[in-house]
Amino acid sequence: MNNKTIKVALVGQPNVGKSMLINSISNARLKVGNFSGVTVAKEEVFLTYKDYKIEITDLPGAYSLNEYTLEEKVTKEFLDNSPYDIILNVLDSTNLERNLYLTSELLALDKKMIIALNMIDEAQKEDIQIDEKQLSKILGKPCFKTSAAKNIGINEVIEAIVTKFEDKKLPTKLIFSDVIEEEIENISKLFKETGFKTHCTYRELALKLLKEDKQTYKVFHDEPIWVKLQPILNNAFEHLNIHYNTKNVEDIFNDEKFAFAKGAVTETVKQKVSVQKTLTEKIDGLLIHKIFGIPIFLFLMWGLFQLTFVLGNIPMDMIDSFFASLIDSTKEILGDNEFASIVADGAIAGVGAVILFLPNIVILFFGIALLETTGYMSRVAFLLNGFFHKFGLHGKSFIPLVTGFGCSVPAYMAARTLKNEKDRLLTLFIIGFMSCGARLPIYVLFTGAFFSAENAGNVIFIIYISGALLGLVAAKVLKIVVFKSEDEPFVMEMPKYRMPSFKLIRHTVSNQAYMYLKKAGTYILAASILIWFASNYPKYPLIEEQYSVKIEQAMSEEEQSYLSGKLALYNLENSYLGKIGKFSEPFFAPLGFDWKMSIALETGLAAKEIVVSTLGILYGLGEDNDENSKGLLEKIKNNIPFASAISFIVFVMIYLPCLAASMVFAKEAGGWKYLVYLFVFTTATAWIFSFIAYNITRLIV
Repeated sequence: MNNKTIKVALVGQPNVGKSMLINSISNARLKVGNFSGVTVAKEEVFLTYKDYKIEITDLPGAYSLNEYTLEEKVTKEFLDNSPYDIILNVLDSTNLERNLYLTSELLALDKKMIIALNMIDEAQKEDIQIDEKQLSKILGKPCFKTSAAKNIGINEVIEAIVTKFEDKKLPTKLIFSDVIEEEIENISKLFKETGFKTHCTYRELALKLLKEDKQTYKVFHDEPIWVKLQPILNNAFEHLNIHYNTKNVEDIFNDEKFAFAKGAVTETVKQKVSVQKTLTEKIDGLLIHKIFGIPIFLFLMWGLFQLTFVLGNIPMDMIDSFFASLIDSTKEILGDNEFASIVADGAIAGVGAVILFLPNIVILFFGIALLETTGYMSRVAFLLNGFFHKFGLHGKSFIPLVTGFGCSVPAYMAARTLKNEKDRLLTLFIIGFMSCGARLPIYVLFTGAFFSAENAGNVIFIIYISGALLGLVAAKVLKIVVFKSEDEPFVMEMPKYRMPSFKLIRHTVSNQAYMYLKKAGTYILAASILIWFASNYPKYPLIEEQYSVKIEQAMSEEEQSYLSGKLALYNLENSYLGKIGKFSEPFFAPLGFDWKMSIALETGLAAKEIVVSTLGILYGLGEDNDENSKGLLEKIKNNIPFASAISFIVFVMIYLPCLAASMVFAKEAGGWKYLVYLFVFTTATAWIFSFIAYNITRLIV
């Protein structure tokens, strides 16, 4: 094998023992001089190892890659423009959090890198325990415990230099906050579309632009792409200003470094030494306490859901009344014809079904945004990380899962916070197990029909908890069977506590509300019109004429109502929708469902809100029924066996979310094939558990 040269840049903050580390490398030749054009000392080590020539350049100690001091300027200049193969980042093990500030900047360079946790002997004396394997996984770079003073780990580092040189470079695992990641993606997208040529990655270039790197801006000012790039950057900085409430980009990225370093240390370092705690540490001591942390979180979530449903019901009633009167007015204006029906019962009713739940969505996102802006949500993610890992999930999965209790549409979008593809896909697949607000009317209907008023609330609570627990079990199964891989932890950021920013909350909530209306409204509107057509056609004029005569001859209003309901039932049973229900009845029969319950489930694929009104039509009561209708409650109780009702609830709890959510799922997961997988997975799971619930209930009852 021919000799090859490996060039190593030795980087670290002042007083981390870099010079001693160089001296500890055995059989090395040391060359001392100055960096070109400056008086800063330059030390280089040359050694031979396994037919490789290794050149290690000791860069001046720098707290960051800014240009405040001459040392920082020299280090930054070398890392940006000089040829080297690997960065050897030396950290002081006794002060890991502060040292990781620089590490986060080095990770952003997206180069091959090795990390030496130096002074490990001193850390052990101070009773500081570092899990270097976990830290390696989090950073995506190999970490080694070293002591230049006692010659610990030096050979391992030299061996790692050769191994890292021979291996392919892995992508960096440094992930910024969602806001910064979004803007990096926007800038990178422009580079991809224009085919911009550069010696570094688009991500690295975008990050330098967001950090307002002077050299990068000088280069781009002379490039034609600057005309397209400038407005994107202006929007990006405005977006950052809204979220961080400052135009100082350096402060923004300093906060990111703090959150990164704090999170990494919290996950990997244990220190028994008693020190004076800061206010942040005192608050953390309570909020992420092993015993009290989860109960506090559950109490806050319980309070948020109480607000979501209690306060949400007030505008919901007004919205419901508004759309009901709008439907009546539309029919009066347009007359009793097909066009009036499709506009009123199809389009307006469909839009109303979406807007009806907007107050819940707004209240839920307001609460979540409030907790996020204070820095609390990141700590809960850390708190639940260990528990979630047992089920193959990441701690950050809890945010989209919690959001799923409100609506699956924004929950799927919230899964973007998970940057690891398998973690994100796994989370997307189980969000549907969290019962959304649209399923609540179905639960209220069936619990009201089969349980006493005193127990109905407890039963609904059990349904929600059961769905969540089943989702965790499903995640574990999917992790073992489908998403096989070793857990890839990344830093659970621990940002500083802040007072809530209502400007940011307003921005977040308004954006989410707009996206909900735009995406969900479009799909539900189309689905509602489609279901209207399927439930109203084909027409049977001869049958309708016969019933019209009977209704006119009826002696009482009750008889007229009965005959009208019977006609509606006949039309629906023989409509396209009814024929589908009859066709699919054998599939659902083992679960205790008749064709009417089958149709209700199938219409629920478009929107869960439609299930209750569909059941009303099927049982001959007309579609003006809600979950509190006494007539519908009695009909459900008298026509559906208790075991079938339990089976129905279980199926509703598990099967595919509404059409709007399904479309968003396909987009977020990365293709229609994933929606097919989701359909098969949720339908099979729902069928199996409903079958079990049906037969167990029959045995008990």
